[in-house]
Amino acid sequence: MGASSHPKVNERAVVLLIAAMHFINILDFMIVMPLGPDFSQALGIPSNRMGDVAGAYTLAAAVSGIAGSFFLDRFDRRRALAVSMAGLVIATALCGLAWDLYSLLGARVLAGLFGGPAMALSLAVVTDVVPAKRRGRAMAAVMTAFSVASIAGVPLALEIANLGSWRAPFFAVAALGAGVTFAGIFLLPSLRLHLLSGVKPPGLAMLRLLREPLPLLSYLSITAMMFSAFTIIPHIPTYLVFNLGYDGEQWLRELLAPIGGKPSVLGPLYLFGGLLSLLVMQFVGRLTDRLGSGVVSWIGAVLVIAVIWFWFIDYNPVLPVVLLFMAYMGSMSMRGVPARALDTKIPRAHERASFMSLQSAVQHFALAGAAIMSSRILTENADKSLNGIPTLGWISVAFAVLLPTSVTIAERMLKRRDGGNTETLIAAGAPVTAPAPPAQVAAGTDH
Repeated sequence: MGASSHPKVNERAVVLLIAAMHFINILDFMIVMPLGPDFSQALGIPSNRMGDVAGAYTLAAAVSGIAGSFFLDRFDRRRALAVSMAGLVIATALCGLAWDLYSLLGARVLAGLFGGPAMALSLAVVTDVVPAKRRGRAMAAVMTAFSVASIAGVPLALEIANLGSWRAPFFAVAALGAGVTFAGIFLLPSLRLHLLSGVKPPGLAMLRLLREPLPLLSYLSITAMMFSAFTIIPHIPTYLVFNLGYDGEQWLRELLAPIGGKPSVLGPLYLFGGLLSLLVMQFVGRLTDRLGSGVVSWIGAVLVIAVIWFWFIDYNPVLPVVLLFMAYMGSMSMRGVPARALDTKIPRAHERASFMSLQSAVQHFALAGAAIMSSRILTENADKSLNGIPTLGWISVAFAVLLPTSVTIAERMLKRRDGGNTETLIAAGAPVTAPAPPAQVAAGTDH
């Protein structure tokens, strides 16, 4: 089952298009944080409230994720994904029209209501199309959207803001998102196999996904990942600018000075950090397929903890900020792919969107909780610098250890469930009680 039941799907083309949608979704979320200092000055938002701005999106995405788990598997994946992406595009444009903290929060809430289902549906599409034995590589390809957003999206958005205003990046992302959404409507195949499998979408039966050990471990791992990351990430730009006095790379300013260039302060960091993440992504998917999710997750955890210690808990000014930023983004990349690749093997075909939607809800609840909690722990000084960063570092370390622990346990349970064979129908996500239906793909080319 799985991808093998879709002989006419061009697997690579679908993964590429889903990666483009992931890019828009991630970029919409990512550009808010480095623009934090601009919001603080232009809209009068206190610097320690940036966690609330990040949390508004994620809390709304969590709520929509729970709602979506009841009905997303009742629709053609392409149509549901198109509606979700269209809503995200409109909400992103509205962010550029905000005039104070609360109007910005309202626009971010709307973005989250559509962004959460879009993320869940995109992952369900990949799981439908790609067989279990190649999902590590497929998830790595999709998650390179994060690296591309860092390499090109965020630096370009910051340069647009530098040349115009903080509003311009939101309009630019909305325009790009509209183009990707239209491409998805016309180029993605119709994915209705889950509707014809002979098994009804879960509805209230999806409560099973809230009580069985494997799904619960998946939710625990995503919670650990989000708390480990987003206790810190929303505050990195403010920490760099106001605590560390970071004003950009001197060598880059000297390089551009003869031509009158004035790069944004944070753009180069996202550029170089994203480049390293992209390099890491080139092998981490294959490494996951070879060594397993647990081993790769532990490698990523050790690297993340080391960076957190040297950058946030016991900062040493001798270490270049750009190297620390690159190391942080690179090590974070090693944790996401193995965890998400393992997650795709847990649900059956008729409950994939429901599972991914519930997981998206848990992810966004955790992200919102981490961001809002960090805003309450931090306090702002008169010079807009932040107190409490080392405390956030220790919280991040604790959750960084919990993540590979839960992934390792889940991986072992999955192997026992499938008799040690990760290529069984269950591992591939196929329903085990329904007869094999005919392929139901409306478009695409042969593999």
